[in-house]
Formats: sequence, structure tokens, C-alpha cells
Amino acid sequence: MKAQNVSRGWGLWRALLAVSAVAILGGGCAGEGGGSGKGGGEEALSGTVEIDGSSTVYPITEAVAEEFNAAFRGVRVTIGVSGTGGGFKKFIAGETDISNASRPVKESELERMQAQGVSFIELPIAFDGVSVVVSPQNDWVDFLTTDELRMIWQPESTVSKWSDVRSEWPDRELHLYGPGTDSGTFDYFTEAINGKSQLCRSDFTASEDDNVLVQGIAGDAEALGFFGYAYYAENRERLKIVPIDGGAGPVIPSADTINSGAYTPLSRPLFIYVASRSAADPAVDKFVHFYLDNASKLAEEVGYVGLPVEIYDLVRQRFERKQVGTVFHGMESAVGLSLEDLLALE
Repeated sequence: MKAQNVSRGWGLWRALLAVSAVAILGGGCAGEGGGSGKGGGEEALSGTVEIDGSSTVYPITEAVAEEFNAAFRGVRVTIGVSGTGGGFKKFIAGETDISNASRPVKESELERMQAQGVSFIELPIAFDGVSVVVSPQNDWVDFLTTDELRMIWQPESTVSKWSDVRSEWPDRELHLYGPGTDSGTFDYFTEAINGKSQLCRSDFTASEDDNVLVQGIAGDAEALGFFGYAYYAENRERLKIVPIDGGAGPVIPSADTINSGAYTPLSRPLFIYVASRSAADPAVDKFVHFYLDNASKLAEEVGYVGLPVEIYDLVRQRFERKQVGTVFHGMESAVGLSLEDLLALE
């Protein structure tokens, strides 16, 4: 059933991009004016761009902001890290222009946006593979199956030692680390592994800051945790990646396996959500265009997978049309997406 939802989600998304006026949230096309932000000369561009949200998307947005600020010194770009859920809360309150998200917007968030009169433009910007990691001191874990991950992380789990997972593993405590409950990575992982977003045991060390998780896992021989691939890629010397068997044998996340869909079900799209009310601002408009022009290169530099050129072209068209709304109907329609799914057109 989830595979059908995946195909329908991306097929619908591309179909929506092929027309000029589709509104799923808020009605009609949003944003008046807009433009390219070139009026008056690029060197004269000024203003602010307020961003918050996912710690997973943060490295890409930070890299884009650094290059953008070098070219447009009159624009101040600020980036917070409140997690995907925390970022959407600020977005709904009108405190930010752009929300970084490592999962699609939830139905509950859509309802709050409708109540507040908030509409948005949904823009996929890269692919990620949620990475399961242990300390390099761990010399017994060779791989984990999705069933074993479920056994560990489900709410009723009685797993407290490594030997509870496999009898041949050491009779040592198992210390769990993961993103906080406002994190889109937490939402995605629990949906993919436990079957429902937020369905998870509570006795783990949680943090919205992935660097805190890296530090904790790296120094704990009995640790197991998960976060976005970029944080593993940046800390390869301090962490050990765990291959995941989703049913076709153990697979390590990499640009190739995330791209091909072999790393399933933990491959996922990453997004930025642009507030319709902000899209007409020349500074925001220019920043988003700059983001989409440079996302592929910078995503790969920080450890993620850039989208195909033709997809960025379609995403750019979506932004230029100020096409509002989401094509995802619940978290499950994004689970296990591959670039092949993304390119498929029904």
C-alpha cells in the first residue's frame, strides 16, 4: 500500500507542476508581485530572510546562505534549528519566511495553517538517507534489519541489552540516541520503522541538535542512534555506519544507494516551505531562486543527494507560479521514496 502511495504522491506532484494554477491549500495561486528580485540592481538588494526548522536540512540551507550572502551583502539571512515541527510552529505564527523540513507537512499542521490563513509553496530540494550509527568501539554490529529496528524502537519494547536483539551479541546495555519529537527525522524514522509517526519508546537520549547526538554516540561504546546522512558524512572518523536490511539484504546509505532507492525504507526527500506572503518580497524571491540554482551542488557538498536537473526545473516553475499547497496526504506517502519514484509520471 505504501508503494502505491509513493508512486501516486510523486506522480501527482509532477502533474501539479505541469499546470499553472492548482491550489490544495488556501485556494488559487498565492503571492502577488513576486518577480525575480532583479529590479533596481542586484547590488542594491536588501532585506531579511528568516528561516527555521529541520536540523537535517540546516547544512544545505546554511551553505546556500553563505554563498548568497557573499553575492548579496545587503540581505541578512538568519537560520534557526527548532526541528521540522518546531519550525512549522514558527512558520504558522508568521515568524519566518521559509521553513526547513525533513518530511512533508502534516495534516494537523495544514489544519492550523488553514485556521491562521497561512499558505505556502512546497519545494523539494534534495534527498537524504536516515543513517543508523554506533560508536567505532562497537565491534559486534554487522547490520540491522528493519524488524530488529522495530523491536528496539517500538513503544512496548523490552530491549535493554544488545543481547536482546541477537543472542550472540554481548550482554551489554543498549543506550539509545535520537532526534527530539519536534524533529522531522524522528517523524520519518518512526513512520518508516514503527508504522506511525511519533510512535516510539520514550527512554532514549533526545536532542534537536544532531551534533549533540554525534558527540554522545561517538563516546558511548554501547550506543545506537539515528540522524540525517550529512551528519554521519561529516563525522566518519567518529562514527560507525550500520547497514540496514529492508528485505533485500544489508545496504549502507550512500549517494548511490539513496539515489537508486536501494537504501529503503530510510531514503526520503527534503524540503523548504516558502510562505506565500513572503514570496513577493524581493530578498526572499532572490534567495529561493539562488537556492534552487545551487541546491544540487551544495547538497552533495554537505553529504546529501541532489535532485535531477529536470526536477529542479519543475520545482523552479512551481515557485515562479507561486503554486501553493502540498501533494502529500500523510507521512506514509513519503516513506521509501527514491529518485526513480520522483521521476515517475503516471
